[in-house]
Amino acid sequence: HITKGPRSIMIGTLLLLFLLGVGLVAGYIYLRFFKFSHSNKLSIGFFHPYCTAGGGGERVLWMAIKAMQQLNHEAFCIVYTGDKVTKAELIKKVKDSFGIEFERPDRIDLVRLHRRGWVEESRYPHFTMLGQSLGSMILAWEAMQKLTPHVMIDTMGYAFTYPLFRWLGGCRVGCYTHYPTISTDMLDKIVAQRPSHNNQQRISQSKTLSFAKQYYYYAFALLYGFMGRFSQVVLVNSQWTRDHIKAIWGGNPHVVYPPCDTSTLSKTIPLNWSKRENVILSIGQFRPEKDHPMQLHILHALLTSHPKLRADTKLVLVGSCRNDADKKRIAGLKDLARQLGLTDNVVIETGISVSQLRRWLAMASVGLHTMWNEHFGIGVVELLAAGVIPVAHNSGGPRSDIVTNNETVGFLASSVDEYAERIANILLKRKEYAEMQQEGRNSVHRFSDERFIEGFTAHMHVLLHNLV
Repeated sequence: HITKGPRSIMIGTLLLLFLLGVGLVAGYIYLRFFKFSHSNKLSIGFFHPYCTAGGGGERVLWMAIKAMQQLNHEAFCIVYTGDKVTKAELIKKVKDSFGIEFERPDRIDLVRLHRRGWVEESRYPHFTMLGQSLGSMILAWEAMQKLTPHVMIDTMGYAFTYPLFRWLGGCRVGCYTHYPTISTDMLDKIVAQRPSHNNQQRISQSKTLSFAKQYYYYAFALLYGFMGRFSQVVLVNSQWTRDHIKAIWGGNPHVVYPPCDTSTLSKTIPLNWSKRENVILSIGQFRPEKDHPMQLHILHALLTSHPKLRADTKLVLVGSCRNDADKKRIAGLKDLARQLGLTDNVVIETGISVSQLRRWLAMASVGLHTMWNEHFGIGVVELLAAGVIPVAHNSGGPRSDIVTNNETVGFLASSVDEYAERIANILLKRKEYAEMQQEGRNSVHRFSDERFIEGFTAHMHVLLHNLV
């Protein structure tokens, strides 16, 4: 599907690959003869420029470090980050936010990256994917100039860095991919001229612009596939992600479900279905693809159809706020809530602690998830473990790996009205869903921290073979 684009796309892509190849050769000569050197002490790098973001991807990062420390207690785990917190502050934040503690915190170090602006979405109002991908190469160059590890593991999806780390830096390269930068679904959406957060309406309504964007997406997909093949170990977080990565990169990606603190949630939060309140809980970073505005429209539809729920029903949005763009989105959500007359029914919580999140999980009856083609959905798993019945988007990981279509642990939905109907049934017919709550909790053991460490080390150990 990816390799069948028009001839002009193939020619343009090959030309760009040639230019990148020239740059790689020049960089190789520079690093090999002037800069490149490995420490005598085994070092494992983790390329994660936003390590304090506090989302599911960051939980994967820190559990991956914990897993690699179990493989080799003496290895230094190096986190390449643009964040400015101290190591002590970061270790404390990881414990407070995720409940993760390390066996050897003294073997964790930070390398500060000062050129993170090159991967900021706001820097590229147009050709965002290509801009951020090329920007990640600049960031990778900075990383190798400061410290070149023996092994580099990318946990944020910057595939364009892999040839730099592997060929220029001489690193062994592995990756844990949460979400393909481009997917066949995205290409199909452009072809079908469907608007979305990354396909503006003025483009989707124009055949000429849609055709031009289709060319751009095909060319980028070819580049993305080329870069991804430089990773020697490819782990992905769901069957959905595996199918798309395999279609673009080839090879045989391995599914290792992301770590969710299911055991702690199951032990500390009682089911108590009859005592749960009319709280609808949404867990996720305030990114555009999470589609929080849709959640407000769902609540509006619910309360319009069932006015008696207005008095005691609340939608609680919990997530981390990474930057100014996220702050603007949160301000926009508050404005939308006022416009829809939902001010008294909406609560927005940012940067809360684990204990605060657990209080909301213990109180909520319904979990709300609205992201189209979510790569996995750690938030959905946390809802199930805590005894909250999820109503998730009928796509991506929630459909393929978590909730599925059998309606034994939760529900899937696509439209505002469909969501509102599902939620109304749960809140108004509570007695019918006590068994579903228990089934949901029983279903999450395969997503535990222990299963993640087991799967991660089973595949990543080959990168340490015969090293220092």
